[in-house]
Amino acid sequence: MKYKESETVELKKSTSELKEAIISIAAILNKHQKGELYFGIRDNGDIVGQDISDKTLRDISKTISDSIEPRVFPTITQKRINSKSCIYLKFEGSELPYMAYGRAYMRVGTENKQLTSKELGKLFLKKHEIYWENDISDKTLKDINIPTLKAFIKKANKAKRIDFKYTNVKETINKLHLLKGNRLLKAAEVLFCNNNSLEIQVAVFAGTDKLTFLDINVLKGNIFSLIEQSESYIKEHMNWRAELTPTGREEIPEVPLRAITEAIVNSLCHRDYTNPKGNEIAFFKDRIEIYDTGQFPEDYSPEDFIKRREKSILRNPLIANTLYFSKDIEKWGSGLKRIYEACQEAKVEVEFQKLKSGFLVVFYRKGAKPDSDKVTINAPVNAPVNAPVKLTKIQNKIIQIVSSDKSITYDLLSLKLKKDRATIKRNIRTLKDAGRLKRIGSDKKGYWEVV
Repeated sequence: MKYKESETVELKKSTSELKEAIISIAAILNKHQKGELYFGIRDNGDIVGQDISDKTLRDISKTISDSIEPRVFPTITQKRINSKSCIYLKFEGSELPYMAYGRAYMRVGTENKQLTSKELGKLFLKKHEIYWENDISDKTLKDINIPTLKAFIKKANKAKRIDFKYTNVKETINKLHLLKGNRLLKAAEVLFCNNNSLEIQVAVFAGTDKLTFLDINVLKGNIFSLIEQSESYIKEHMNWRAELTPTGREEIPEVPLRAITEAIVNSLCHRDYTNPKGNEIAFFKDRIEIYDTGQFPEDYSPEDFIKRREKSILRNPLIANTLYFSKDIEKWGSGLKRIYEACQEAKVEVEFQKLKSGFLVVFYRKGAKPDSDKVTINAPVNAPVNAPVKLTKIQNKIIQIVSSDKSITYDLLSLKLKKDRATIKRNIRTLKDAGRLKRIGSDKKGYWEVV
């Protein structure tokens, strides 16, 4: 195979030309929003190779991240070409314009032309016409999860936000404007295909930092599946308290579920899908965090959408519209306000943080106060000094089951609660540490005692 440069392909003989390569990446993104770059190949196509170490790959990644704004996250791999070691970069992005070392460039043939102020102005206008979700996906109609699509149409019909029924995959996807010709858009891939790159990293940490984790996992699937999986994970690991009401026993979560759901949907709706980093849900001793990779709109603050009447700014309009049809989004621009109001009503403190790498929603657990240098929306709420240890939903169920069967085994608990053995053991250990459960006798012949 003969390698040659083009408007979307750049060749460099070695990483000694990294600065020029970075300018090429920015120029190609500004013209085509995606491209490829090779180190170890001369611009005439001769393959020369180069020495490569893990540090080489890390240095390339860091230099690109530090030198291009908005940030770019290329896929960087080592390739053997004609028995020689080369480095291959694949990159994409739609957050125009991209600046390399503080200047804007445009790809013209195989050259990188520095833009004038007038040309840069035109590029800013173009920014509003390009979205990742409008690109063609490599998935096909056969990859669509039909039960998910049918359930979505049923939900959207019930919400009275669409007026057509499910007929077949192609016709239905086309009516949702997720098809270009016979090919799926990337929006359809993340909404209705299980086999995609979308993931959410979830974890429970022992303290207030990430040094020691008690549980860690990765959730995968389409957007609707991830919403459901995320809600289940949070419900399982949140603290719950029981209250007796005239209608019976009521279990109340430490953070309102509608605030949690809004934050999850928001994070998937507004994330930056060009960034390979996944969203995150993290439990700490003093807080619950929901993070996404989408940067908050420039010149705006969360308060603009909570206390003022700013209109919604959509990063992914097709995805947002689809979630609106199924009423996963109640109405435009209301997500942060609904989170804030639900937390205010429940006297839970919530904080919205604009990060360089994305956006973070922090729910403070009762009794925890944020650092004094952080801007929050609600006033702190203090828990009683001697408040009893609050149990999660699964821990309450373990107590109920053990109360009626003191000799029950880990395996039977696992079967009854539909949780793996490790999860059961971890929650029982927590109950023991909290003084709520004791084991009398040996593992084989002993029994449980609820304290």
